[in-house]
Amino acid sequence: MLDTPPRPDDSGVLLRSGIAALTPYTPGEQPQGGKWIKLNTNENPYPPSPAVARAIIATTTDRTLAKYPDPLATAFRMRASEVLGIDPEWIVCGNGSDDLLTILVRTFVGSGECLRVPYPSYILYRTLAGIQGAHCNEFPYKRDWTLDEAFAVPPADLRLAIIANPNSPSGTLLSPSRIKDLADRLPCALVVDEAYADFSDTNCIDLVRQSKQIIVTRSLSKSYALAGLRFGFAIAQPPIIEQLRKVKDSYNCDTLSIAAATAAIDDQQWLAANRKAIIATRQRLTDAMRALGFQAQESQANFVWCTHPERPHKPFYEELKKNGILIRYMRYDNWGDGLRITVGTDAEIEAFVNCMKTL
Repeated sequence: MLDTPPRPDDSGVLLRSGIAALTPYTPGEQPQGGKWIKLNTNENPYPPSPAVARAIIATTTDRTLAKYPDPLATAFRMRASEVLGIDPEWIVCGNGSDDLLTILVRTFVGSGECLRVPYPSYILYRTLAGIQGAHCNEFPYKRDWTLDEAFAVPPADLRLAIIANPNSPSGTLLSPSRIKDLADRLPCALVVDEAYADFSDTNCIDLVRQSKQIIVTRSLSKSYALAGLRFGFAIAQPPIIEQLRKVKDSYNCDTLSIAAATAAIDDQQWLAANRKAIIATRQRLTDAMRALGFQAQESQANFVWCTHPERPHKPFYEELKKNGILIRYMRYDNWGDGLRITVGTDAEIEAFVNCMKTL
């Protein structure tokens, strides 16, 4: 006779203890109904390049979708290599840059070992370390969002460091020379998470050629308006790429996403126009928030981090939500809280600012 199966509230006994105790990453709100102005998850406010739809439709002909996808996303790597000036063998693709971050942590960090990241930053890093049974060492930013020299002083069992650059939630940027200096002094690989780099003045792709320790990850979610599709890539020297391919799922990018991502990165004219529009609106948003008495951080991303010297932040988020506008209220232990506001269309930002004036 079979034993009585565990009740739902006893499921923890079936799990690794570290998973049962893990605090999951909580993404921004994604309302499925109603009419909202969404300024909370750093999505691009414009549709992707028209070439994307054409590429997706083309995959529906013949037996294309009946076959497994190219496991190495060769078409994308070839076109990306031409756009970025990187050999295709230096590129590995993933199901969004989060997939690449997962692959990297799985590759470099074992149970009981250490991942170092700045704080406050992308909270997913902490979750990825927890899944591995690793320790996430969160090194505090200075109040001006720079990193102290001690970031490169390794804790015990340090196996990987990740820096979001530009950072979220601040939108601030460390220069390539600063990143290179830190990488040279770290005893491990340094991942530069460049999810927002297409909106910044500089990036760290050239550093990959200079250092085998530096790995850059990119996303097509933000600057190419493909958040709903899920596609990203990492750039590293070939010996590292070879190891990452061992860890990734066999077919981690589907045929539709490969075709769409290839079409998107091919349309650099669309990217340039989109980038110009978002940067211009970003400045208008920054100026408007300062006029309302907020301290708005100069941003190198597609969002602006705002704090108020006198008023609490959460009520702004709550009142805006009542008016159909979503922004991100973010609180960090031992640091403080603030509002992260995605750059929307000019009309969306105007509606947001007008609502803020009433609060």
